[in-house]
Amino acid sequence: MNYAARPGPGANGPPGVIDGVIDGAIAGAGRPVGVARKLGFTGRHGKQQNQGEIMEFEQITYEVQGTTAIVTLNRPERRNALSAQIHRELHAALLEADEHNGVHCVVLRGAGPHFCAGADLSEYSASKGPDYRGREEIDDDIWRLEQGQRLRMQIFDMHKPVIAQIHGTCIGVGTDLMLLCDIVMVADDARIGFPPVRDLGTPPSHLWLYHAGPQWAKRLLLTGDSVTGKDAVEIGIALKCFPADQLAEEVMRLADRMGLVDPHLLSANKRLVNLGLELMGARTIQRIAAEVDARGHNAPMARAFKKTMREEGVKSAFTKRDSLFGKGYVNVKGRDPD
Repeated sequence: MNYAARPGPGANGPPGVIDGVIDGAIAGAGRPVGVARKLGFTGRHGKQQNQGEIMEFEQITYEVQGTTAIVTLNRPERRNALSAQIHRELHAALLEADEHNGVHCVVLRGAGPHFCAGADLSEYSASKGPDYRGREEIDDDIWRLEQGQRLRMQIFDMHKPVIAQIHGTCIGVGTDLMLLCDIVMVADDARIGFPPVRDLGTPPSHLWLYHAGPQWAKRLLLTGDSVTGKDAVEIGIALKCFPADQLAEEVMRLADRMGLVDPHLLSANKRLVNLGLELMGARTIQRIAAEVDARGHNAPMARAFKKTMREEGVKSAFTKRDSLFGKGYVNVKGRDPD
């Protein structure tokens, strides 16, 4: 069963350019009118979610097919940029899937030609007003980054497994979502990377080290270069790759296979592996990542980028930055493209 979410606030406005290291104004943007009611429409507070029924959201869609909950980022006109609202809706949908007995696993995907092109920078300066935290002080910046991080960590913390279905562009904070998932399956020609490290900061959530190891984590984060889906498999940040037109089918084949296993056993095995990651520092490094990202926001080049963004627009700022890096890709084998 398919569902097209109703447009949320700003959905009919100009698309803007999205790239994202800056985590929107997660706590400061305020909850749009009507969203609180929709977030409460779950099996607990609304009618029971039966087979094929769909929860209502504005910037994501949620549906259950068989034993699989499918969560779709649904802002294709903005390349599925992560807004404050989409963070909250994603968190609520994952909680619903984790509690619903009929769901064994979750597939996380994006509507349109891209998975996620990062954070929605149009929300960067949003604030509740002078009596609330802004972004100028470093502690305020850390506090805001941590709010978004806590919502995204639901992917890692929930008991049931999450499969990331990555196609098109997956950059910036979009890679935070991807790397928090338990299994990552990608299209051969997907673009995966974190270009904002070039002049904005660091990933506000960090699992690059655990997936790619120190050498490839540094190669990607010290240049902001991207890899293709095929090369993402080679370096360990994805499990498998497929032609784009076969990806959805292959993801659902794996999800259906997990559907044959008792969800309590799926939870036990996911938690065992994730607790192992925590013993290796994976949770502690998330707190450090937010603080280091806020530090990066105060670098001279980061201040210059934000000045260009204010005066000339986001697109101009990205063009000036990324034009210096040519195609912006790294090859796993052989010479890198110019």
